[in-house]
Amino acid sequence: MSTSSPRLPSLAVLGALTLAFACSGTGSGSASDSATSGETESDGETDTDGEAPLEGVADLHLHMFAEQAFGGGWLHGHAEGPAEIALAPCDGGDPGDHGRLREDLVPLLGSCDLSLEELGALVPLIAVITTGGGAAVGEVVGQIPGTDGDTGKHDDRTQGWPELTGWPRWDVIAHQQAWEDQLLAAYEAGLRLEVISAVSNDWLCRALPPENVIRPECDEMADVRVQLEMANAFAESHEWAEIALTAADARRIIEDDRLALILSVEASHLLNAGDWQAGLDELHGLGVRTLQPVHQLNNRFGGAALHNTIFHVAQYAESCHIDMDCGRTTETVTLGFDLDANCKNTLGLTDEGKALTQAMMERGMLVDVAHLSEAGVRDVFELAVARDYYPFYISHGHFREIMTPERQKEEKTTPSWVITMLRETGGIFGVRTAPDEVNTYSASPVENSCHGSSRSFAQAYDFGRLGLKVAMALGSDLNGFIQQTRPRFGADACTASFAAEGVCQRVDEAESGPPPLGSAFDEIGFGHIGVLLDLVDDLDALGTDTAPLRGSADAFVRMWERAEGERSGPAESADDLDVGGIEVLPAHSIRQAEYPSECGVRYCPSSLAAGETCRYDGECVSGSCGGAGMCGQPRGVCG
Repeated sequence: MSTSSPRLPSLAVLGALTLAFACSGTGSGSASDSATSGETESDGETDTDGEAPLEGVADLHLHMFAEQAFGGGWLHGHAEGPAEIALAPCDGGDPGDHGRLREDLVPLLGSCDLSLEELGALVPLIAVITTGGGAAVGEVVGQIPGTDGDTGKHDDRTQGWPELTGWPRWDVIAHQQAWEDQLLAAYEAGLRLEVISAVSNDWLCRALPPENVIRPECDEMADVRVQLEMANAFAESHEWAEIALTAADARRIIEDDRLALILSVEASHLLNAGDWQAGLDELHGLGVRTLQPVHQLNNRFGGAALHNTIFHVAQYAESCHIDMDCGRTTETVTLGFDLDANCKNTLGLTDEGKALTQAMMERGMLVDVAHLSEAGVRDVFELAVARDYYPFYISHGHFREIMTPERQKEEKTTPSWVITMLRETGGIFGVRTAPDEVNTYSASPVENSCHGSSRSFAQAYDFGRLGLKVAMALGSDLNGFIQQTRPRFGADACTASFAAEGVCQRVDEAESGPPPLGSAFDEIGFGHIGVLLDLVDDLDALGTDTAPLRGSADAFVRMWERAEGERSGPAESADDLDVGGIEVLPAHSIRQAEYPSECGVRYCPSSLAAGETCRYDGECVSGSCGGAGMCGQPRGVCG
């Protein structure tokens, strides 16, 4: 793999531009042991409240109808329809009709007093936006370690766009990942509860070429309404699925061996105009039973947890605020948000946010705090305690302590003290099916030896299961502008850290790891909703206990029953929470030094078999890379 620098030196600051739009009881008042410890019974025995545990997996965050998000101008493909249309390749139409940004992004920077030159001197990202435009930014929107993603090239109208090979796959962020037959496959494999989230962000809508956008007004709530109407129509036309409007509905649907759909909303400017109470009534009438008061940006209801750098720019366009107390956009500067001494958003729930949360609780709706600032989460907990520990949850999140040091700085990651609140209220945590390198959890039976794959996911999952002891489900965030769990086999396996390590891990996995499942998941990773249960099967193959995930539908329904019913104090004590056992990985620079190098490039020794393309003799098992030139140019072939 090449270790050459990006085409534009200043593009390095865009490493955080991988955009994520993702949106994450009982009547007697105490959550069951199975809901809080993650253990469920599968032999038909009843739980302490007389209800038999439900069987089936829950996914708490899916943007199935995101083809209509962002004014309908980003995602290629459709949730419904014949495969030849819904999953048509890019060369079936205009390759420039999706997956690209408008050329002039300067209007999106707002009209603040500071000149663009002054702002660009403070924040190199701004200089890239103003000088490189949409083409430069678009090329790196989907880039994370191990992939260039599937964006940027969609802007190349002169060369044409060949068929996108490998779609769907784990790193796709501009193509449909939740087609109806894929959801059906997940249901047939064991998915029994799916939270479908209508999503949008007006700033991103305005960042798209006007000719691509269906609704140029970029009204987030208009996008949300269209998606909710599509979800309702989908449930009407598919007998194996039904929208649950109450916890009793969800229990009945799952007991009937069908798929319970729960409707949610994830919008950065939720109910932004007019009377929010009337807006909540409208959403409730459309079947919404859970939502996030806050998404990527501060809004009328509260503050957002700091996340990807691009949203700092979007927040700056609204607030014109530059925070010099703590650096998150750069090492010294944070755009848009006002931060405290710990680099966290100072804004919690506003008065309207507290009123909205209380109104949701009065209706028995579920509050999702996945993108809420830490101050806001504390406010929700205070309101929950006042209502006898009303449950709230996180639909898609990362356990902070297991993440690498750089990722731990993101407020969007969830610290253990928030997990204490979830447990005490009877909530649940949706573990993001992420592509990230993570630290090692020593209590996990799974070796952390294939970064970004199901082995990495197992570290986070087992930390939640054994250390935090919180009820968990999956939080896929498919179609959410974010990459997914990488495969353990094939060219993309184990690619979350750096090239040499990834190659060695990939070779070791093929030689000594559990064998492939024999499904598409093996080499595309978590590329679409249809292989959701393959991820769980792969966790089984790796040796961890997936019973909590296979019973996660029960945990969600019991949380909902607790919300609707009478409560009498905490669901449980969280005194046994244990954050120990995490082994922090050495920095890349330390690990890279362990690998041999030629011409300044580190490589995995003896990793290529006879006939494979090589750069250096040392890469080949035979010790000979025939025909290779100086520094691997041109490349040769292993003897």
